[in-house]
Amino acid sequence: MTRIPLAEAQSRLPELIASLQPGEEVQIFSGDRTVARLIAEIQPHRKPRKPGSAIGTLIILSEDKTHLEDFGDYMPLSMP
Repeated sequence: MTRIPLAEAQSRLPELIASLQPGEEVQIFSGDRTVARLIAEIQPHRKPRKPGSAIGTLIILSEDKTHLEDFGDYMPLSMP
């Protein structure tokens, strides 16, 4: 835990916030007492993706290859 004076915190607030690690705390004091605390939020743990979880969310209205021509530069060469 870091302690810094109020005047310094006011002048360096963006820098202080950017340098905080998740769960890290900075105490801001004035005189001999703590007047505020900055605590970096802990990022929620992301659940792993499940294969097949999006089945049924995409509906193909027609089977045609003409719309794929726009993506020709991005698609691998077709196999013989």
